[in-house]
Order: sequence, then C-alpha cells, then structure tokens
Amino acid sequence: MMKTYCLELAGDYACFTRPEMKVERVSYDVMTPSAARACFEAILWKPAIRWHIRKIEVLKPIRWINLRRNEVASVVSTHNVETAMKNGTGILGLNIEDDRQQRAGLFLRDVAYRVHADLEFFSEHDPDAHANKYYEMFERRASRGQCVNQPYFGCREFAAYFRLVTDLAAEPAPIDETRELGFMLHDLDFTKPADPQPRFFRARLENGAVNVPDWNSEEVRG
Repeated sequence: MMKTYCLELAGDYACFTRPEMKVERVSYDVMTPSAARACFEAILWKPAIRWHIRKIEVLKPIRWINLRRNEVASVVSTHNVETAMKNGTGILGLNIEDDRQQRAGLFLRDVAYRVHADLEFFSEHDPDAHANKYYEMFERRASRGQCVNQPYFGCREFAAYFRLVTDLAAEPAPIDETRELGFMLHDLDFTKPADPQPRFFRARLENGAVNVPDWNSEEVRG
C-alpha cells in the first residue's frame, strides 16, 4: 500500500523562479511542486523511486523582499570537463571578476511549508518488499535530519530546514488565505532528457493549501 509522508520545511528566504521572467529572478507566491519534490529527493532518491507531491500548505504569511545579488554569468564548459577527464588535468575554474554580474530579485522571506507526498516504486520483482525497504530508509533519514544534500528553496543558498511530521492532528493550521495563484510550474517533463519541457497547472490557494493535481491529469498542461 502506498504511503503518504509529510515534511515541514522552513527557511529565511526562497525563490521559486517564474520561467517567464528572463533576466531578473521573481518568485512564485508559493513553493512549486518541483521544488518540493527536490526537497524529498535530497533526503532519499534512487532510480527505482519517484516522489509525487500532493499538497503544499503555507504556514506563514506570504512576505516579500527585494535583493540585489552578485551572480556568475556562465558555467564551466562541457568540453573542458570532458578534456580534463580524458587527460587527467585541465582548467575547470572560472574567473569570478571577469564573469560577475549583478541581478535584482524579488524573493520570499521567512517561509514555512508543510508538504505532503507519496512514493512510487518501479520494479517487476517483488515490489512490496522493496518498497518497504525504501519506506524505512526515508523514515529513518527524515526523522534523524539526515540528507544526501541540503534541501533548498529554489536557490542553493536558500537552505530549507526540514522535519518529518508524524502527527498531523498536533500541527498548527495553515494560514487563513484563499486566492488564485495563476499558472504555476508543476514540473519538467523528462521524456526527452536532452530537452526537458515545463508543464504547468492553474494553482489556487484554498484555506492556506495548494492541492497539486496528478501529473497525468488534464489539469497539467505543457
């Protein structure tokens, strides 16, 4: 039987970047399902499993902050990496002074969410036994605060601190707010790994919670 898990995620800043903003970073009002999925994967990810986000509850009022940050304009080229791997040596660094650019951003501040997700398991050999192993692995890691890499809110410098929620009845209610959020990024379609395509859904904040439609539903569009 498929289990549902809940994580409380909190941090000082967040930026769930709207893809239509080409230059400046502007965040969605609420955490996106793809960002929430990445937080679960930071605790446990294997090729045989897939996380599905079902609901995102907003625990603190939505607040904004304008920040201007220094960013690096480019990345290390794939060609340089391949050459270094082949030869055993190479230059993989970037000169920050030559590549620095300053960008303004509209970010969220003092954020907290309660995210509900379930784990889908892919295997043709005794799926229940293998699923239980992954369930136990996630529960152990999440309850101890262990992760493969630090979960984050959209940008790696915006760390997300997590806690496994085991008793929802003892948790505080989400914010008392209802409004339309417009089209929101659901996730990327990796059917073609070299050219992943974004898919969107019309999000609505209902009594502080966003219900996330299933990936294959008619509500999710490319």
